[in-house]
Amino acid sequence: MEKAFTLAVVSEEKKVDYVSYFLKDEVNYWWETARALEEEEVITWDRFKKIFLGKYFLRYMQTQMELKFFELKQEGMTVGEYEKKFTELARFVGDYVDTDEKIAKRFQQGLKPCLRSRVDVFELTTYAEVVQKMMVIEGESDQNLKEKESKKRKFGSNGERSTQGSLSGRNFKKFGYQNQGGP
Repeated sequence: MEKAFTLAVVSEEKKVDYVSYFLKDEVNYWWETARALEEEEVITWDRFKKIFLGKYFLRYMQTQMELKFFELKQEGMTVGEYEKKFTELARFVGDYVDTDEKIAKRFQQGLKPCLRSRVDVFELTTYAEVVQKMMVIEGESDQNLKEKESKKRKFGSNGERSTQGSLSGRNFKKFGYQNQGGP
C-alpha cells in the first residue's frame, strides 16, 4: 500500500479511506467495527496501521521477527546475502532503525568481526555507504584469498617452486638420465 500511495500521490488524510476501500469480507467487517470503537473522528494512517497490525500481525510474531533481527549476524553469508536478510527483517523493528545512521550502525554490528573492524575506521554514517564499502572490502578479501591460493599452487607450502608439471627424479631415470643433484 505504501508503494501505491507513492505512485498515486495519496495525501496523509486520504490514506485510510483509500485502504479501507480495498478491504473485503471479514476484514472489512472488522474495520467497520474497529472504526466505530475509535474515539478519534479522524483516524490517521499511523493509527490505522497500528490497529490493523494489532489484529492481523500478532504481537508474538512481531516479537519473534524482532528477535531474529537483533540476533542476525553475517557469519557464513556474503555481504549481499546479509544485506538482503537485514533489509527483510529491519521492517519489523521500526524505532530501532528509523534513521539512516541507526540502520548503518546496526548493520555494522552484525558484520563478521574481521570485516567490521575494517569498515569502522571509515566512520560511515549512512547505510548505503556502509553496504557499498563492505562490498568493496569483501571483494578485495576474496581477490586476495584467490591470489594466495594461486601462489600456493605455483609454490609448495614451504615456499619452493612446485615440481608439478616438470620431470621428477623418477621420470629422469625412466628416460635414462641420472639425477646429479643439479637442476
